[in-house]
Amino acid sequence: MSRRVLGIVPARLASTRLPNKPLYPLLGRPLIEWVWRRVEGMSVLDHAVVATDSEAVAEVCREMGAPVELTSTDHASGTDRVAEVAGRKAFESFDLVANIQGDEPLLKEEHLRAAITLIRDDGWDIGTCATPIGEAAARRDPATVKVARATTGRALYFSRAAIPYKRDEKPTDDDLEREPFLRHIGIYAYTRDALARWVALAPSPLERLEELEQLRPLEAGLRIGVAVVGAADPGVDTPADVLRMEERLAEIENLHARM
Repeated sequence: MSRRVLGIVPARLASTRLPNKPLYPLLGRPLIEWVWRRVEGMSVLDHAVVATDSEAVAEVCREMGAPVELTSTDHASGTDRVAEVAGRKAFESFDLVANIQGDEPLLKEEHLRAAITLIRDDGWDIGTCATPIGEAAARRDPATVKVARATTGRALYFSRAAIPYKRDEKPTDDDLEREPFLRHIGIYAYTRDALARWVALAPSPLERLEELEQLRPLEAGLRIGVAVVGAADPGVDTPADVLRMEERLAEIENLHARM
């Protein structure tokens, strides 16, 4: 029997590094619109909605024809917001849930598909993705989340530190282009049970230490599969990211205009 997938885009208005992030304009259009236009055409999803605690974001979504669900303002994370929406009666027919970051307008469908395949076909509780980290500067940057995984694909640890550590010498540029030096891509797919278990857990010691919520289910014993995929564009977190993203979006639009 086919297992239906619900895609949910959490969009929180409050952001310390980029105020009003979902509404922040990129090339004159709000960030959430760029993300939604990417998501709405993805065939791997049977349905998709935006989940937000902001009426202003909801109004933008309605104007562009995006299904939107208003949520509690008390959620500590996007995962909590996704779980609230997934638990509503209107969506009870969906077996699997995908959490699609609301600040990644260049998300690739094949990456999302890889995360979904890990739970739909391979039996993991949670699926996510990683890509070779590529650069020494990113490896050193605590804002870049690294992941170490077993040969089975099971996540062993996520960290802001430079893991895995190469004891005798620094990793070469060639080393950083392949495993085991991986950057985590923050998209998730869950079974309904795994999502419910995740949000029912209290924040864990390692989660609090690293400020990485994915350590909570990992510490609790949920099985997280990690698919290694090709290069991924970073999301939008800062004004500098906005400038970089506008350049990429302009390149893509110009390319499409010439085709």
